[in-house]
Amino acid sequence: MNTTRYTLLTLVLLILIGATTNATPGDTVRSITLTTHHPHGLTFDGTHLWLVDHFTDYLYQIDTATGNVRDSIKSPAYHPRGLTFDGTWLWCVDSREETIFAINPVTRVVERTIWCAAGSPNGLAFDGQWLWIVDDASDELHRIDNNDGTTISSIKAPTPNPMGLTFDGTCLWVSDRYRDKIFMVHPTSGDVILTLNAPGKHPWGLAWDGKHLWNVDYQSDRVYQIVVHDTTRFDRTEQKDQQLTFVHQVRNFGPDSVRTLDVYLAVPHDMPNQTLLSEPVFAPPPRQFLTDKWGQRVAHFSFADMAAGEFTTVTMTNNVRLFQNRYYIFPDRVGTLNDIPAEIKNTYLANDAKFDYEHEVIRTAVRKAVGDETNAYWIARKIYNYVIEHIEYELAGGWNVAPTVLERGTGSCSEYTFVYIAMCRAAGLPARYVGSVVVRNDDASHDRVFHRWVEVYLPGYEWVPVDPSGGDSPWPATRADYFGFLANRFLITTSGGGGSEFLEWSYNANERWTSVGRCKIEAENFGEWTPLELNTDTTGH
Repeated sequence: MNTTRYTLLTLVLLILIGATTNATPGDTVRSITLTTHHPHGLTFDGTHLWLVDHFTDYLYQIDTATGNVRDSIKSPAYHPRGLTFDGTWLWCVDSREETIFAINPVTRVVERTIWCAAGSPNGLAFDGQWLWIVDDASDELHRIDNNDGTTISSIKAPTPNPMGLTFDGTCLWVSDRYRDKIFMVHPTSGDVILTLNAPGKHPWGLAWDGKHLWNVDYQSDRVYQIVVHDTTRFDRTEQKDQQLTFVHQVRNFGPDSVRTLDVYLAVPHDMPNQTLLSEPVFAPPPRQFLTDKWGQRVAHFSFADMAAGEFTTVTMTNNVRLFQNRYYIFPDRVGTLNDIPAEIKNTYLANDAKFDYEHEVIRTAVRKAVGDETNAYWIARKIYNYVIEHIEYELAGGWNVAPTVLERGTGSCSEYTFVYIAMCRAAGLPARYVGSVVVRNDDASHDRVFHRWVEVYLPGYEWVPVDPSGGDSPWPATRADYFGFLANRFLITTSGGGGSEFLEWSYNANERWTSVGRCKIEAENFGEWTPLELNTDTTGH
């Protein structure tokens, strides 16, 4: 064989192997163009795919190599939508008549007809014992008796627009054609465990072949084979280059003087969601750099003798590359609390003033939320749900301790954070907080509110973002968007496990002063964002 040709062939094979090895959940393995043009329901019979064409009212067996029709059965439904296979029969649901038909694919005989209590039935799945159906009218997923259609149990749909449905042996998968998302759903709790971007713009039917997920897209008339299980912990997408100028000002309104003023700015560093493109630039230069007991680096500034009417301004300019992070956490791959390293436990299980997790309010809440759960993922998730269900967001000023916030039932993002950390640590799950400056809507924006959330340590995945205030929603998909997910809107400046020697319980910045006589002191912090492509000076000056 020609050496050059052999080398090129080897290189191509290595690239292909590498692409498969590095596949991320949600990636398309391959796609097939269909010869039918109105696909809705989809299922897998162990060898072939079957789909519903709502225009022709036929069920088609599809060749997964070519997309050609291998076989067809006239649908007994006049408005066929969902489709599933139970190992013997194909089940097809009529979306208007609220009727489900069991069809023998060999004889073409309708073996059973049952009515289902769903106002707008769409997707259909079989879990090995019972049928599941998507009810778009009630926004629920119903588990029903195959014999008479009786509803056995129901869970809330991930979103208000559920469509396709399948079962992978453990969890349900649901498609949403408006969000262009596919959700992995726990069949008992209804929690969304994974969120995948749909490969097309109108995702409908879903099927599971034992290893991969299949999705048929109504707009492109294609069916996609999708990666689900992989070793990828998280991905970095939606890159955005920004410049942030963080401003800290202290004003002395007098009438007397400030003797000393110390200002501390938290210095950001590279993290999964962010890469610093250059070292931060400070004005004026800091007196020194310090590191607190949590490993947080801070820039320290000192001022003296501020008369009435004077003010100080300190700035920190960062050029950063921000990313969207989505963690692909499979609960069965997460270990127990015993699998967490001792040094992590020793540091991030400590009690502190704002947590006060020995308080009976916290202990009682943990018992109710966690029960006898031992899987670290489900401990974190159950506490997350409990906090969301027992606290409402209210930005009222001040940060109370966790037991007070939980009893009161309202809190800011910091107070949600204190409660969640307190409950996690009381349950034996290490947790810490991070604080950030936020891109507010437009990339060129101003932030003076900021945001703080939690990171929990899950063995096998390490530190995972959890934002209970952001996820406070009745919809499972929205809750999932704040558990193991981080948008590209945040520059994390601060990471801490509790009170800091320099930042205390603040994040981003802190200040301390001494004064002579009577002084009214006001401190102000804000961030100014500018997209880097609009700023030709990337040095920070």
